[in-house]
Amino acid sequence: MKKVIVDYKKLNAQLLDLLVERYPDGYDDRDIISFRNMEGDWVECVEVRTEDTVYLVKVSRRLTTAMEDYETDESDDNNEIGVEDAKSFEEE
Repeated sequence: MKKVIVDYKKLNAQLLDLLVERYPDGYDDRDIISFRNMEGDWVECVEVRTEDTVYLVKVSRRLTTAMEDYETDESDDNNEIGVEDAKSFEEE
């Protein structure tokens, strides 16, 4: 299985979907994987998997914000009422 380290800046919609699905209430300390990279710096990541790849997404405040914003955008899209729905709702 391939392992890929991804910075939050390079997250695409697919990875954001996986993150929000895996951590719907956000992640906490027990979800974080810590290790030293090749330069000797500590890196903290959360893990998401696809069929063939393990993604380690670097943890930061910006990642949390990106997940919250993405989740909010999706729920706003799902909660929109169409014109027909609005009419029938008003009639009830």
